[in-house]
Amino acid sequence: PLSRMAVLEAKEAMLSTHNMLSPASGDPLVAPTLDMVLGCFYLTEIRETSEGVGSKFNDFDEARLAHASDLIDLHAPIHVREVRHHDGEWLETTLGRMIFNEILPEKIGYQNILMDRNALKDLTASLYRQLSNEETASVLDSIKDLGFHYATTSGITIAINDIQVSSRKQGILDAATGLVNDYEEQYMSGLISEDERYDKAVDAWTKASDETTELVQEELTNYGGIAVMAVSGAKGNISQIKQMAGMRGLMSNPKGRIIDLPIKSSFREGLTALEYFISTHGARKGLADTALRTADSGYLTRRLIDIAQEVIILEEDCGTFDSYWITPRPEDEGNKTLPERITGRLAAAPVPHPETGEILLERNQEIDLEIGQTLVDAGVTEVPVRSPLTCEAHRGVCQACYGRLPATGLTVEMGQAVGIIAAQSIGEPGTQLTMRTFHTGGIAGLDITSGLPRVEEIFEARVPKGAAILADIDGLVEMEADEEGRRLRIVSREEFREDYVVPEDAHIMVDEGEDVEPGMVLARTMPALKGRKTKAAIAKAIEAANEAAEAGEGEPLHQVVANVGGKVEIDSGIISIVWDDIEVREHLIHASAYMLVKDGDMVRAGDPLISGPMNPHDILHIRGKDDLQRYQVDQVQQVYTSQGVAIHDKHIEIILRQMLRRVQVESTGDSDFIPGQMVDKFAFQDQNAKVLAEGGEPTTAKPVLLGVTRASLLTDSFLSAASFQETTRVLTQAAVSGAQDWLQGLKENVIIGRLIPARVDIPGMEELLKPQPVPEIAAVSPGGWLGVTDAPAGAFEQTAEGEDGPPEPNIFADNEDGEDSPLATLAAALASQDDDEDDDDYFDDDDDEDESDDLGSNGLGQDGGESLAFGEDDAEGSSEPAAPTDDEGDE
Repeated sequence: PLSRMAVLEAKEAMLSTHNMLSPASGDPLVAPTLDMVLGCFYLTEIRETSEGVGSKFNDFDEARLAHASDLIDLHAPIHVREVRHHDGEWLETTLGRMIFNEILPEKIGYQNILMDRNALKDLTASLYRQLSNEETASVLDSIKDLGFHYATTSGITIAINDIQVSSRKQGILDAATGLVNDYEEQYMSGLISEDERYDKAVDAWTKASDETTELVQEELTNYGGIAVMAVSGAKGNISQIKQMAGMRGLMSNPKGRIIDLPIKSSFREGLTALEYFISTHGARKGLADTALRTADSGYLTRRLIDIAQEVIILEEDCGTFDSYWITPRPEDEGNKTLPERITGRLAAAPVPHPETGEILLERNQEIDLEIGQTLVDAGVTEVPVRSPLTCEAHRGVCQACYGRLPATGLTVEMGQAVGIIAAQSIGEPGTQLTMRTFHTGGIAGLDITSGLPRVEEIFEARVPKGAAILADIDGLVEMEADEEGRRLRIVSREEFREDYVVPEDAHIMVDEGEDVEPGMVLARTMPALKGRKTKAAIAKAIEAANEAAEAGEGEPLHQVVANVGGKVEIDSGIISIVWDDIEVREHLIHASAYMLVKDGDMVRAGDPLISGPMNPHDILHIRGKDDLQRYQVDQVQQVYTSQGVAIHDKHIEIILRQMLRRVQVESTGDSDFIPGQMVDKFAFQDQNAKVLAEGGEPTTAKPVLLGVTRASLLTDSFLSAASFQETTRVLTQAAVSGAQDWLQGLKENVIIGRLIPARVDIPGMEELLKPQPVPEIAAVSPGGWLGVTDAPAGAFEQTAEGEDGPPEPNIFADNEDGEDSPLATLAAALASQDDDEDDDDYFDDDDDEDESDDLGSNGLGQDGGESLAFGEDDAEGSSEPAAPTDDEGDE
């Protein structure tokens, strides 16, 4: 008994063909894998040694006939004149590839390539771009069937003899063992420390392990079925084959420290008892991690949901001119390319061609893959885009700043709860991330946090362990060491100069290079000095002139006085005073820290001085908000891409937007804020605009980065905060301060049982909400059916549409002749009955002993059925249908 609304939701919103793209990344969720890839790879392979190489055929049928007659092989390169989806002359292809292309639609064109996992992934993406979801699903189903069929007929299998251990492996192991023994001797002789010995041993074994991997790769073609599976991408990879045929290599202990005794054997040779024991560390840690990871990942998702739940698409365009610059990331680390990352966003400003100046992209134009590729081909290296980070919508985010919704590939709809989608997309793959904290040992001695703990560290805005020191000013590096340790000074020198013009007849009183103080006389003019050459004569003349001036005789004295202190430079009648403004910042560097700068280097504010993760709060106050946002997005992406998880930048940006929503008041001006108070950014801007409009002094504030937990508890909604954590404290504080909750997020509305403010239209919803045709009413008597009567005209007119949804039918309307409707008459009769009667029984059986059938025993009124209540018989024996009972609701 599902409602029509529920059925519509299942058909339009939940059906698999409407959910074929990942909401997290926008990539296809449905793509061929495993055996399907193996079958397609086998089918589209070219083998130069197969039967029938170079044969020529007119079309596909002719080639197929030749294959059935054992004249050509599936993999033989052949020439065919007429090929489906291919215009042109003779085409060199294989019968296998023609069979594969038979199932592809014409729009896609002829695919004359080897179909390994990546090729199939690209093919799937182009199917999604060019076909409807239903057509894509049907083509993918055909690829699946074809793949399974040829994986079966290929007979690809693996046996232990497919794995051959190279004869050159022992040589590599012997060389590494020799090196490690040398390091051991050096350590025993006291030439190197234990940490250095450990580091060198780990390096030597890592190198040996890499060399055996190369050996395996060189000889991969000898590995039969295993090689086919690995090369096609169907199953396994080179590192697994390395463990089967090369050596298992180095393992780490439960604390994450690498054990410097490697497993030299491969699975083909079998492990010794000690090697097996070393390798069990990893297995046990893996099981323990899985249990912990599930709980941690779930808690992270809950915190993300809490901070992002109020982010809903509420307006079309906030009109901001602010932009977020997207720059390329290193592509070798599994990152997406620049065109892929800007696809589906709107440009924040026009983008010109770097050389010709021609405008390639207009402001607010949506970027697709082709435009993105055009920009990259033109040499554009950074693109300004609209982003949730720069959106100026006071509540939620606007459509223009969000762009396309990855799940649909279309512009996001109004009312879409993008915050929830973002939190789910980041939290859901959390269980796939590692829990590992690597302990590298040796010189660095620092733990490198990766996987889930690193994601949590970023979103909680914690100061990372062993954080790098950042330069807080531009300047020159000076290094020195003393008994306390290494000191690093950054000296910023800025040169200033002030010029003084000397009159022609003036006498200069200072020498080149002399140091002067403020107030010193630099030059004097007086007639009495004319013709005097020596300093003594000048001094005597000045004394005489001063005395004359005091007595009110002689000519006045003019002098040039220094306003500042510094070094004197004299150049053709101009005296310059030059001075340096020196700013020095000193840092004490930990003995184990690895320096990134050396003595005499020039650094800029915000550059890291030692290696390690950066403190986000330092980046915010030294480099500013834009740099922090880019750094945080890149850091989160680094963790996920290293595990092969794709997440769209937009989702991370939404969480960061919420973390940066508050500012801390510095000076209050003429506002009601208190210094140090955390205020919502938009409330702060509104208050400042108000103060400025009244001619007052505005407030100043600095941006702050809050962790998700802290930001959730500081939200404007006390219902949301109380339902998250520290309920008693939050409610007490809200009560004391007389807080109001405006019910703007999803949580607050769910708590008090209102509809949530996020609504998305489902296709077909309008149709569903239209008034439905009403079934005819059967007139029934206790003795059975009397026949079907037409419903009185007007009995089901619609009442005015209420606020709470679809209008309800008016079953009490009079008919056209102006007579009361039967239902209205009955209702009046029922209303006049004794109120003491049981609600479910409309009749007063006591008054009429002859009443044989009441509702309970009537054939239509059985339990669970749709009951109709009847009025008492009148003189003619007819009966009228009664109003439905309360229990049934308004059917």
